[in-house]
Amino acid sequence: MNNWTGGSGPQGNADPSPYDPELGSLPNGTQSDEHGDTVNKTGTTTIGITTDEGVVIATDMRASLGGRFVSNKDVQKVEQIHPTGALTLVGSVGGAQSFIRTLRSEVNLYESRRGETMPIEALATLAGNFARGGPFRAINPILGGVDSEGSHVYSIDPAGGVMADDYTVTGSGMQLAYGLLEQEYEEGLSLKEAQSVAARAIKSAVERDTGSGNGVFLAEVTDEGVDIQGHNDFDAVI
Repeated sequence: MNNWTGGSGPQGNADPSPYDPELGSLPNGTQSDEHGDTVNKTGTTTIGITTDEGVVIATDMRASLGGRFVSNKDVQKVEQIHPTGALTLVGSVGGAQSFIRTLRSEVNLYESRRGETMPIEALATLAGNFARGGPFRAINPILGGVDSEGSHVYSIDPAGGVMADDYTVTGSGMQLAYGLLEQEYEEGLSLKEAQSVAARAIKSAVERDTGSGNGVFLAEVTDEGVDIQGHNDFDAVI
């Protein structure tokens, strides 16, 4: 009796069986970009800190080509995507911008369909799902927001992992920034104190990380909305 196993034979030269399933592939956000060093990347240091009054998000202002040439010195790497929520840009600029546009659309759809604002935890889950399954090319943003449950900061990794914390850092300067935050962060910080700590952590990263530089953007997120300000001079906010 012949034993039929289906599919390719052990030598791999048999025709595929018509009874075998067809397997496709999902977009891979970590795949290499065919344009290589001509793609604008943020490099970056981004920070999110929770307080009882709201959330502070801080980023540097530099974009580069292939990590070797500074292509822009005034990049706003934090954007409002929710009435009381903001997201940072980390990774390729195009992928991060597409990610932000997609999330904004989903937030608007949620509000239109349900007549209420999307909770920040639900937005973080949605962002993780998109990061895992969408063609956004190795982004690693921070989501910060305020809702009826309080202040929230989430880091979202390229594989779609969502991690909540009191403070978090992503980007090429994260180790330098974390060193300062571990010493300076404490419970009970005011928004103004958190802004100063975040700005000092960005400055610490800028001193040594070539992917970060040229100033700091600070976003203040409260239950009243999102306010984003850029500063070329760190002394103005430290």
